[in-house]
Amino acid sequence: SQSEQQILSSKLECVQSVKDGVLAEAKCTESNLVTPFSQKGSGAKTQTQSSLKLLQVETETLYKKVDSEDLYVTSMLYEREQTEREVTGGEATELVWKLCLAHSASFETADLFMTLVFELRHLSLEALKALWQRSSLKCRDNWQPLIDALPSCATEACVVLMKEIIASGEAEEDKVEYFFWSFAFIPKPTLGMIESLAPLLKSPGASQSCFLGVTALLHKFCSASSSCDDVPAVQSVMRTLGKFLGGNCTVQDSEGLSQMQLVLKAIGNAGLAAASLAPVLSLCASLKSNPMEIRLAAIQAFRRIPCSVRVSELLPAGD
Repeated sequence: SQSEQQILSSKLECVQSVKDGVLAEAKCTESNLVTPFSQKGSGAKTQTQSSLKLLQVETETLYKKVDSEDLYVTSMLYEREQTEREVTGGEATELVWKLCLAHSASFETADLFMTLVFELRHLSLEALKALWQRSSLKCRDNWQPLIDALPSCATEACVVLMKEIIASGEAEEDKVEYFFWSFAFIPKPTLGMIESLAPLLKSPGASQSCFLGVTALLHKFCSASSSCDDVPAVQSVMRTLGKFLGGNCTVQDSEGLSQMQLVLKAIGNAGLAAASLAPVLSLCASLKSNPMEIRLAAIQAFRRIPCSVRVSELLPAGD
């Protein structure tokens, strides 16, 4: 509600002068009258006057001209200036220990962690193994910096070390899952990576992330290779997956059904490498005694197989 008498009365007046589209001068007067207990408009009054005047206009550019040849377009993700010095395992070990001592939620920790990732990329497999032997112990807060840094490394040596850590059972289950999912994001998979990871699919109790991570890596490897089918390591992975199909994807129980669906999804992940399994996938999809989930999964497994191996040529007409 409004009272009959205003407690504060304010007024602002400005006069501006513009020349050639630029503000040349501005003069302002601001007054404030406070009348909490006064009579007939009297009270405490303040008055402020300000004046701004344009003195000069700079004609020179405010930025330094650079040669266009020095400019290039790149992603800022994980980019760092290349160093000429040779990275040693000892320096990486020191970084791991510094990370253990640093506060977990600090800018220092983030910078140290990124430095560790970049240094890992310069280490050989032998140096990485030695680093793992020295730095595999957990920090006071149950953290293992090296375990978390390896998936961001993306070199063949790092992948081989991750495979050995997985096979040895030295890492906790959630970290192993983290390893497998990271394989799908490796930008340039190598033959050595495929050769190292292929045996994991044959290990008893291989997890879902193992099947999907390895085959996603395989797909990216084959997408960059002109003769993927002739690579023994690729053939080994596809033979392993083919054995699970058993010729026509017949399953006996609910556990077998889940396993078969996983294998078919992994085959779909493999893409180009899976062309050799197309005839078996056709039988799996056309066999009416197979559960509908299996038949649909077999059809979906064609999703990355080259167009030259068409589903319409492999599946019989009709239903």
